[in-house]
Amino acid sequence: MNTHTAATTTAFTPSTGTLLGVWAHPDDEAFLSSALMATARDAGQRVVVLTATRGEHGTDDPQVWPPHKLAAVREREMGESLAVLGVTEQHWLGYADGALATADRADAVDHIAAVIDELRPTTIVTFGPDGMTGHDDHRTVSSWVTEAREKAGHPNRLWYATVTPDFHERWGEVNDRVRFWFEGTQPPVTPREHLAAEIVCDLSLARRKHAALRAHASQTDQLAAVLGEERFAQWWATESFVEAPRRTA
Repeated sequence: MNTHTAATTTAFTPSTGTLLGVWAHPDDEAFLSSALMATARDAGQRVVVLTATRGEHGTDDPQVWPPHKLAAVREREMGESLAVLGVTEQHWLGYADGALATADRADAVDHIAAVIDELRPTTIVTFGPDGMTGHDDHRTVSSWVTEAREKAGHPNRLWYATVTPDFHERWGEVNDRVRFWFEGTQPPVTPREHLAAEIVCDLSLARRKHAALRAHASQTDQLAAVLGEERFAQWWATESFVEAPRRTA
């Protein structure tokens, strides 16, 4: 694979310490933070992933893939993907796919706050308020995590996944072709100088990220077929994060 290469990390990537990722569906963590997780694990840091749903409605063909069947597949895919990265701690929050906005918010915030209180992560990563793609589940998880972090009250960093103007310039045509952004939503964009962290995958890390993504075959087979494996691997070979400010009283 002739993947675009660069240094594994840049000056924008401080040590994560103990890293907690909170995401809506299996594969969210792979697209947006698998290089970060692999780098943290290689540095001997603890990495824990919370996933709100099993992504049981993530198909265009529910006749072939009814929710109970797809949930089992995606649970297996999640384990295989994280194994590529050396991540062994992952937990399900147990919510219904596509229904997070109507779930009991207080219960969800309390649950995540309790995990933060127990784990005491140095760094938390999740979606920004935009939800990256604009998906309601993504945006809801962002708001849950942001509130839970405040409620737990421990010193830590909260990083929102984002993209830079360079990403939009390079991949705009691809994003439009695969309808990556939900209609009517405003995609995130953060100037590179405002990033809290950035990882640009070298060849080895790009291969691991590609393997982590392709482990989620129910979600990535079609994308890889449309883009080709090499281009698919390059698409998210840079991960960008912006720091969320603490709320003021």
